[in-house]
Amino acid sequence: MTLTVRLPDRVEQELAEYCVKHRISKSEAVKLALRELLRAPESGTVGLSHPYIGCDTRQGDVARHTKRLLRERFRGKRSRG
Repeated sequence: MTLTVRLPDRVEQELAEYCVKHRISKSEAVKLALRELLRAPESGTVGLSHPYIGCDTRQGDVARHTKRLLRERFRGKRSRG
């Protein structure tokens, strides 16, 4: 199967650098990435390897209060002038 994908310039550059470093073609690199992305989690695992899953340890419905929790977390952390 042939698939055409438009990549942002920066991603295309990173892909090219990766391919040179690992001595593989762009096609092979994309195939490897897709295999990794689509691989079913092993039985018995929850699949929590994504960096944004499980990063908030508070109890309750965090998603329901996202805006408030983000404001509380980042309040006062801006540099001022």
